[in-house]
Amino acid sequence: MAQTIETHGGADLRPSGLRGVAADFSSDQRAFKTASWGKAMMWIFLLSDTFVFGCFLIAYMTARMSTPVPWPNPSEVFALHIGGQDVPLILIAIMTFVLISSSGTMAMAVNFGYRRDRRTTAVLMLLTALLGACFVGMQAFEWTKLITEGVRPWENPWGAAQFGSTFFMITGFHGTHVTIGVIFLLIVARKVWRGDFDAERRGFFTSRKGRYEAVEIMGLYWHFVDLVWVFIFAFFYLW
Repeated sequence: MAQTIETHGGADLRPSGLRGVAADFSSDQRAFKTASWGKAMMWIFLLSDTFVFGCFLIAYMTARMSTPVPWPNPSEVFALHIGGQDVPLILIAIMTFVLISSSGTMAMAVNFGYRRDRRTTAVLMLLTALLGACFVGMQAFEWTKLITEGVRPWENPWGAAQFGSTFFMITGFHGTHVTIGVIFLLIVARKVWRGDFDAERRGFFTSRKGRYEAVEIMGLYWHFVDLVWVFIFAFFYLW
């Protein structure tokens, strides 16, 4: 007989093994039927943010296709000089790998939160925050490199002047989201580590006793940030 895992204050039982995987894949339907206020507000925020990022990417594509001046080649602009030769997009590939990996650690943190394993949940959230901070650090290095090479919002040495403004706007807005996510990951991880959700200690982001919903809400935000980067990577760096 399959083992079950107690979740959300003992109200629901999630089966382990393959049945648990199936339950995870079908969780969206159940979540929308019994969504809490915090989770519903996060979904509304993510929906509105989707429109903002969508407008930015549409504006970028419009500027790129309408300018008569050749658009800079991303393989040349974002190349790093390693071992006496230019390696195209190596830094961007590492950044993408780091951010996608952080999505995996965040998913594991949510899973262990369901199991009320607060130590493992806190460690995985801290690891997610560390990976996010590494991503922001590499993005800061990328910005510094391009600025020293002459890229400005109004000009650049490789081609269309719109390149700088669209690059700084889109990547800067996304980087701000990652930075905010790292800060909130640290806040929630600290509360999980102290056992605030088990003791129902009053304060910001504290759910009812035994409910790790704040971890799941952070997971929704973090997965959204990772998904947005996939589109930025495809449209800005690979196109």
